[in-house]
Amino acid sequence: MNTTRTLVSPAVLARPRGKAAYWTVFSGVVLLFTLAFLFPVYWMVTGALKSPDEVARTPPTVVPETWRVSGYTDAWDMMELPTHLWNTVVQAAGAWLCQLVLCTAAAYALSRLRPAFGKVILGGILATLMVPAQALVVPKYLTVADLGLLNDPLAIWLPAVANAFNLYLLKRFFDQIPADVLEAAEIDGAGKLRVLWSLVLPMSRPVLGVVSIFALVAVWQDFLWPLMVFSDTGKQPISVALVQLSQNLPLTVLIASMVIASIPMVAMFLVFQRHIIAGISAGGTKG
Repeated sequence: MNTTRTLVSPAVLARPRGKAAYWTVFSGVVLLFTLAFLFPVYWMVTGALKSPDEVARTPPTVVPETWRVSGYTDAWDMMELPTHLWNTVVQAAGAWLCQLVLCTAAAYALSRLRPAFGKVILGGILATLMVPAQALVVPKYLTVADLGLLNDPLAIWLPAVANAFNLYLLKRFFDQIPADVLEAAEIDGAGKLRVLWSLVLPMSRPVLGVVSIFALVAVWQDFLWPLMVFSDTGKQPISVALVQLSQNLPLTVLIASMVIASIPMVAMFLVFQRHIIAGISAGGTKG
């Protein structure tokens, strides 16, 4: 017997008046949430198309009186966006690659190779999640400075590898892979590395996509750590350059710079949203 309860009964929905009221309320709620999420984006994009006087006007104008693209062209040149965007891409790509390789290897070892004191090691790794990130800034900086890695992308890549959350996420996914599949591959003569490369990684595409998104976004939006390790302005990422180079610039140029800087992350989300949803669903599936 079906005992599912809803806010609106099927009998009410069967009536024309009830169906009309339901869809009116539903459409209104969807429209309200859409406006709540998209209006800030619209406000930022159109803000760069206004004149500096119009941006500072009170009350503000919803639609620009005069559409000016000079804010975006000035931002591209005055803020040196190509250089800083490329710096960010290099730092994010390197941190993503290092994190994906080393975290995957460590998670596979803890999940399938089961080393001695593996649970103790995993517990120690997870214990680092309890330490505030701010408390690790000074030790990390001293270590990077002692190694002579200041103003070097390695100062971003190497600390990004030590990501306990992504490692645990990968390990939990590897734990859910059926052991029969891996044992069959080993019986056929596949070694541990061959099993990882040919079986585990292809089956782990959803969670690898989620880890990739987390790794790229974390580096792209980080501000404090790149500010500390990159004193050379020409090597700073976009997050630091927006603050360092924004003095005495028109507000429209700064807004346009922020819009341009956010485009890669928005595009990446739109391209890989299916992988994100698949990874979340896979993380909630019990093996």
